[in-house]
Amino acid sequence: MEKLKGFEKKYLRGLAHGRKPLVLIGQKGVTPALFKAIDAALDTHELIKIKFNDFKEKDQKAAACDDIETQTGAVLVGTIGHMAIFYRPQADPDRRKIIIPGRPAKKNLSNI
Repeated sequence: MEKLKGFEKKYLRGLAHGRKPLVLIGQKGVTPALFKAIDAALDTHELIKIKFNDFKEKDQKAAACDDIETQTGAVLVGTIGHMAIFYRPQADPDRRKIIIPGRPAKKNLSNI
């Protein structure tokens, strides 16, 4: 996925403000089952919050966020306390729910 600019991340953080965390990271940490849950949540919602229940150290949270980014192809939009916000657009442009302002919409050129 393309790197997001500052104003795009700010827009996505605003959208995520009222949402509840969909995935919780507990004492087992980052596991393959966690990646599957995050992947499924991103496919459905595009923008998700993840809550760190047992990781209170900043370094541990940063390492977990890096792993999540590389394994799922999502982008870390921001962290607030023990929450992390991730965004990955829907692969099918017709099913996308979130349109980021200032970013050109992908058009289907096969119908032309």
